[in-house]
Amino acid sequence: MHRARQRVIDIAFEDDDDEDNEDDEFVIFAIRRPRWIRERAEDFESLDDIDFVTRYRLSKSTVLSILEKIEDALEFETDRNNCVSPINQLLCTLRYYATGCFQTTGGDLCGFSSSTVNRIVHKVSYAIALLRSQYIHFPDNPEEIKRTQLEFYRRAKFPRVVGAIDCTHVKLWQSPVVVCFSGGDTAERFRNRKGYYSLNVQAICNANLEIMDVVARYDGSTHDSRIFRESKRRALFEQGVYGDAVLVGDSGYASSSYMMIPLHECHTPAEQLYNESQIRTRNPIERFFGVWKRRFPIMALGLRVKLERVFPIITATLVLNNIARRAGDQVPIGFEMTLPAPWEEILAQDNIPNEYVPYPIQHRVTLQNRERQMLIDGHF
Repeated sequence: MHRARQRVIDIAFEDDDDEDNEDDEFVIFAIRRPRWIRERAEDFESLDDIDFVTRYRLSKSTVLSILEKIEDALEFETDRNNCVSPINQLLCTLRYYATGCFQTTGGDLCGFSSSTVNRIVHKVSYAIALLRSQYIHFPDNPEEIKRTQLEFYRRAKFPRVVGAIDCTHVKLWQSPVVVCFSGGDTAERFRNRKGYYSLNVQAICNANLEIMDVVARYDGSTHDSRIFRESKRRALFEQGVYGDAVLVGDSGYASSSYMMIPLHECHTPAEQLYNESQIRTRNPIERFFGVWKRRFPIMALGLRVKLERVFPIITATLVLNNIARRAGDQVPIGFEMTLPAPWEEILAQDNIPNEYVPYPIQHRVTLQNRERQMLIDGHF
């Protein structure tokens, strides 16, 4: 290496008379491009509250409260190489959630290179996802259960409801071979009934549109009822952990002593009242999905990352949504980007209704729906 470097120096300072010497060996080497450090926008200081919420989907006070909880995980051990501060890492990630754009574009907006944005988004998402146990909590003691039931009862006079359950699809833009580790035909499991690749995410929320339980590991072709059937939450209901508390879901779920679904046909005024109350009580979960995806449009527009990196992003946005709800943040109305379609149409793409279970099986009076019939007869 030293001899080669010396040869370069010798050639550089040779006399012009020696240029024609055919025995000379010329070394071609590249000149390194000077490092360019982009100017980083200080949006936290320069933007007013309205523009800040439109751009980052959370209020300044909420962002600061989140920063306090994850700052230690985002700190660098040194200030060398113009490292990115924790607040700028958080803002860059929120910007990514807000736009659903390519990371290169996110880098241009935040003043970071695309590789830096890539590292930041996944680092911050993981740090926020670790807060799940603090902010995503299913009622597990009599006082919490009673309070949650009372909040639901105030909506439509439906008793004993501890949660509203449903599923929504989160689009995956990666090709099937990349999306599924094994590739091949196995990747087709991620193709849902509307023809695109997705994860089917199950959520249970309370009457205040706060997520209490989430299952986000199932491929897009999995039926909602199977996700619940294989979930830990169902096992706990089966064990009687929640007493006589019930969930409300749509007709894609099987009727049981703890799952109240609508009647396919109503024959009495009491059954009609039951259906009306059940639908209104179930409404928060449908509203929740709309609020969640409107606050963080990337959940509606789709994720362009590898499958293993999708899960922390989904969990992180759910944690942030709960934090925002408890802080009283309003759902942002405007968008800075041009949407590919009307917002209602985008949300409709993620909503894949379940097929009704055939009437002779689902709606006859059996052991599974006896509890529902007793509720109709005794309360409605």
